Amino acid sequence: MKQFIKYTSITALMFGVLSCTNLDEQIKSNFTTAAPVLNPGVGVRDNLNKGTPTDGLSGAFTKLADGTATNGGFFQASELGTDEAVIAQKGGDWFDGGVYIALHKHQLSPVTASINDAWNQAYAGIFQCNDILPTVASDPAKVAQLRFLRAYFYWRLCDMFGNVKLSTLPGNTGAQVSRTTIFNFIETELLAAVPDLPAGKGDYARGNQSAAWALLCRLYLNAEVYTGTPRYADAVTMANNVINRAAFSLSPEYKDIFSYRNLDNVEHIFVVPFDETTQTGMNIAQMTLHYPSQLTYNLAEQPWNGYATLEEFYNSYDPADKRRTNNFIVGPQVDVAGNPILDLAFDKADEDGAPINYTPKINELFPNSSRQAGARLGKFSFKLKQRQSMDNDYPLLRWSEVLLNKAEALFRMNGYGDATGLATVNILRARAGVTPFVSLTAGQFLAERGRELFIEGLRRSDLIRFGAYGNAWWEKPAVNNPNFNLMAIPLQQMQVPGAGLTQNPGYPTN
Repeated sequence: MKQFIKYTSITALMFGVLSCTNLDEQIKSNFTTAAPVLNPGVGVRDNLNKGTPTDGLSGAFTKLADGTATNGGFFQASELGTDEAVIAQKGGDWFDGGVYIALHKHQLSPVTASINDAWNQAYAGIFQCNDILPTVASDPAKVAQLRFLRAYFYWRLCDMFGNVKLSTLPGNTGAQVSRTTIFNFIETELLAAVPDLPAGKGDYARGNQSAAWALLCRLYLNAEVYTGTPRYADAVTMANNVINRAAFSLSPEYKDIFSYRNLDNVEHIFVVPFDETTQTGMNIAQMTLHYPSQLTYNLAEQPWNGYATLEEFYNSYDPADKRRTNNFIVGPQVDVAGNPILDLAFDKADEDGAPINYTPKINELFPNSSRQAGARLGKFSFKLKQRQSMDNDYPLLRWSEVLLNKAEALFRMNGYGDATGLATVNILRARAGVTPFVSLTAGQFLAERGRELFIEGLRRSDLIRFGAYGNAWWEKPAVNNPNFNLMAIPLQQMQVPGAGLTQNPGYPTN
């Protein structure tokens, strides 16, 4: 996957440029030693170390960290088959048996490791919920939390695999049921949980009524894909529930939602509270930055030079869009002192030579992509002296997605000229500093969702909902096979004695 190399820097005077490295604040301000500011009103949470509530449910909720913001499982399977993220093979780096090439080209297989990991990660969370539920049966609030969380894990399975096992009891893996049955189970669980969930924010990184409604909104928006029956009016109702409750709101600044100081951001309806010591597992900096970029941030460990975005996706942003500035790292790169950094093992065919210069254009998917090619993933800001695991909280449900879901549901019911839907989209464009839409097409709206929700694990389902998942994009021909709207049931799961699993259509069974 990754190769460790030697690197160096030369004086900035030789190049006369500074980096476009997307630091969240002025670089020297990150060395602050000030005591952390306590955040009152977040229940029994430990503010200093971002610990989780002392409610006895952490064993289940911490399972959300697995595969959510790292190269594997749900994140990899959700992102690398889309038009917003790619891992190009750089000589001997990042080949790994061709898995990333296969994901990009939709050459899908039941033996793809990330698909099996996504399955295991979701069921690990479900089984934890099942194990804890009998021990808290007399506490309606805790039962509601676990039913909400279990429904979230089942949403991941429903979206990715469709027909999966429904398990609700400890020690019972359940039987495979239809996608519609899973949809109905998620809906029933969330609606039943709402009365006993906190009406306001509640404890940080736990469920609340707005989170249940936001997940229902997402579920109903995808109902036509999942069950064949549209539920757009219900999606609008759930979005309005979130909006009218007003426990959460629009963040004035887009970048603040994803900063390493994003604790308790007003948009965070439901998050994974990643922390470099107490809740590890988010390593986007390692996944995306070039090896010498360790010098830019004084990272504790050398990055791996993997993930980038596609040039066409990067160019879909208006140059004035604040989200482009926030979401990507491009241009010449420097160390913390402002000196350009070098890749001494650079590809001699790379016209940029040794100085690291992140270019949106990637020369090829394989076998010899330029090592510094591709705009890098900067959405979740990096701090100086960061460890491998990041401190940024990762939103699973947030305010802006609810707005976009409401707008889309209105568009699908009333056409893309719907005034309320258009005004809702323009709220986000105003924050981004770009011209509001006066009219809109389905394709333009899909692109706008991508710009706002980049690497939040939703692009695959968005493309499927718009009939665009099989489209051609860079280094990927059109793959118009509707069977691939579902991932394969992992072969490892089918081979478990007594598994009783039937493979999804279009995939081999062995």
